[in-house]
Amino acid sequence: METIQHKNIEVNGIKMHVAEVGDGPAVLFLHGFPELWYTWRHQMLFLSSKGYRAIAPDLRGFGDTDAPPSSTSYTAFHIVGDLVCLLDSLGLEMVYLVGHDWGAIIAWYMCLFRPDRIKALVNMSVVYTPRNPLIKPVEQFRKTFGDDFYICRFQEIGWEEEFAKVDTKRQLAALYCNRNPSAPKLPKDYAKCFNPPPYTLPSWLTEQDLDYFASKYRETGFRGGFNYYRCFDLNWELCAGWTGSKILVPVKFIVGDLDLTYEFPGTKEYIHDGGFKKIVPGLEEVVVMEGVAHFINQEKPEEINNHIFDFINKF
Repeated sequence: METIQHKNIEVNGIKMHVAEVGDGPAVLFLHGFPELWYTWRHQMLFLSSKGYRAIAPDLRGFGDTDAPPSSTSYTAFHIVGDLVCLLDSLGLEMVYLVGHDWGAIIAWYMCLFRPDRIKALVNMSVVYTPRNPLIKPVEQFRKTFGDDFYICRFQEIGWEEEFAKVDTKRQLAALYCNRNPSAPKLPKDYAKCFNPPPYTLPSWLTEQDLDYFASKYRETGFRGGFNYYRCFDLNWELCAGWTGSKILVPVKFIVGDLDLTYEFPGTKEYIHDGGFKKIVPGLEEVVVMEGVAHFINQEKPEEINNHIFDFINKF
């Protein structure tokens, strides 16, 4: 880990913290929620040993990167804009792109807006969902899952204060160790109801790892991450011009069969019955990993390392 270098770069009006290691063709890693650049530690070290330059920022609102206060500063245009400015600052015309969770959503947007900057994409957990012009995303979530579905609950201003009532480390441990793929529901008085048993860390997550994540979230809170969710409907409005657009870059998609995203209604059929390939013509491979939950690149680092390397090495 000591070989990973850290720097702060001015991009798109904010200061972005970037971790980097290695020389060669560049691979840009995009983390999810509640994660940080650190989620990619295994992949960064592996790919740098294979002759690649691994780059992993803390995205806007996370970790040591600036967090603008307004939720409307977290649209897909803002986040992709940050990343394009980052590539420009680093002198990179094109990169291989790797995403997970919210990082996967941003990766889809980046391939939609700026495919000229992407050589190939390895995306994890979240499929590309085409824009439905008939209904806003949050309305669809409410209709499908109810008001206490986590994405609906995160829309509530002040929810970050409710989260802050719970010890950060226990909160993160409960999220990282969860292997229940059913749709997460959060009661309105969440802090009073949150009472998980004492955690036992899985073999893939050390106490040191958890301490790093917890130390950063204690400093920043969770507002930055919630603001991504609060832009679901705004992204829907802003991206009307891309309705019907397809993802044309070469893509490999990986998901665990215990991932809550894989259990969303209709997702398995969309992936396996041709819908996914239709809207993502560049989709070359789909990998469903058995017995693997949401934090797939941390839970199965060696397998994910090889999946990424084998795919990007083709281009």
